[in-house]
Amino acid sequence: MGLFDFIKSQFIEVIEWTDNSSNVMVYRFPVENKEIKMGAQLTVRESQMAVFVDEGQLTDIFTPGKYTLDTQNLPVLTKLKSWKYGFNSPFKSEVYFVNTKQFTNCKWGTTNPVMMRDAEFGMLRIRMFGTYSFKVVDPSIFLREVFGTSSLFTIEGITGQLKSKIVAGISDLLAEAAVPALDLASKYDEIAALSKKKLDSGFAELGLTLSSLVIENISLPEEVEKVLDKRTSMGIIGESLNQYTRYQAAEAIRDAAQNPGGAAGAGVGLGAGMGIGNMFAEAFSAGQQKQAEPKAAPASNHDADKIKCTSCGAQLAAQAKFCIECGTKVAPAVIKCSGCGNELTGGSKFCPECGQKQ
Repeated sequence: MGLFDFIKSQFIEVIEWTDNSSNVMVYRFPVENKEIKMGAQLTVRESQMAVFVDEGQLTDIFTPGKYTLDTQNLPVLTKLKSWKYGFNSPFKSEVYFVNTKQFTNCKWGTTNPVMMRDAEFGMLRIRMFGTYSFKVVDPSIFLREVFGTSSLFTIEGITGQLKSKIVAGISDLLAEAAVPALDLASKYDEIAALSKKKLDSGFAELGLTLSSLVIENISLPEEVEKVLDKRTSMGIIGESLNQYTRYQAAEAIRDAAQNPGGAAGAGVGLGAGMGIGNMFAEAFSAGQQKQAEPKAAPASNHDADKIKCTSCGAQLAAQAKFCIECGTKVAPAVIKCSGCGNELTGGSKFCPECGQKQ
């Protein structure tokens, strides 16, 4: 091989990149600092964009298609180089292929619980996780703000920053919306849509767009979930204090019955049995009282000892001598002996004829 052939072999005449991976966002071409020949063929495939950088300055961006690198297709670079050696002269420029496909099924989640104020439960610590997808929409901004001059850039280099943006955005939205903790599960789609809208500007600053955002779960602390489970159980039997007390007593009796041990266990078992008996008695009594119809109260025994005033008709005690209404002297009432039928004066304790106690 002659010297001319060796130099010619160092000129790149075909520029292209085929991506066999699923996580590469940027690939720099060429990797061996070869010079690109003026008139070389550039192939940019779908879901790609090619960025030309000359001496650290972004010069041209190519969308999908096939190009012949000449003064027509490289207006900025041509102006910078002047090409005083002719159009076939080689030039050294870095070519970055930017992957513009959508990167899907990226995970996001809270590293630590997020504090949230709830109207019903007060301060809560919640955890969130889900998935999102994004893609590059402006390679020039992405080059300046993110990958710089790296020869290879993968999604692992930016997903940490994107996760932080998403968690911060959703947390801020939940604080502003003040959605009750019990209603969060029914608002996942609405929260995700509003969060995506809120995060669009932050992604655009990096030359990216947030294609989709999914909230899979927003979970409460284990202690709160246990309280909610008890409340759900209570919903079956009602919310009154008496019912809640019975429920708690039944829970304690069940726990005691499941843990007998020696004399103490026997005592607990006896107490549990008595407690169960009392509870059944109370429940049966309460049920009977609800089902029973109210009955009329019996007449008082004192009514039989009443007499009427002969003048005004007022009700007087049997032993009264004067009417409390009109002052008329009350004649002694006449009653009959329960034994012999002899007439007696009202208030008599024994019959003078037969001695029968009245």
